[in-house]
Amino acid sequence: MNVVDSNGWLEYLAQGPNAGVFEGPLRQTRELLVPTVVVTEVRRRLLQQAADRHLIDQAISGMRQARVVPLDFDLAVYAATLGTTLKLPLADSIILATARSFGAVLWTQDADFEGLEGVKYYQARPKKK
Repeated sequence: MNVVDSNGWLEYLAQGPNAGVFEGPLRQTRELLVPTVVVTEVRRRLLQQAADRHLIDQAISGMRQARVVPLDFDLAVYAATLGTTLKLPLADSIILATARSFGAVLWTQDADFEGLEGVKYYQARPKKK
């Protein structure tokens, strides 16, 4: 099982330098978990960037093809514990808690996750101009 962090989704959708890293897990929808907070973060960022409506629809459609994992009580408690222990921001703690609850690998380029167990971290690279 895989979880792709919000920045991985955005990197893939924007065809950024690390897009290829996230393509595999994003295309394996039967093995892909999407925390609801990722849905929120990705859609919000695309709306803030005034992204093309087709791109927004593509992102949401791709997420719906995977298993969307809602934030329930037990996951919220686990995320709070992880976030406090690992000093992670709120959304990051929910994403990591979701991955760990399902024994999934978390794919990301968010440095907050660098070096954590169960995480495939790829350093963000600047876009070529």
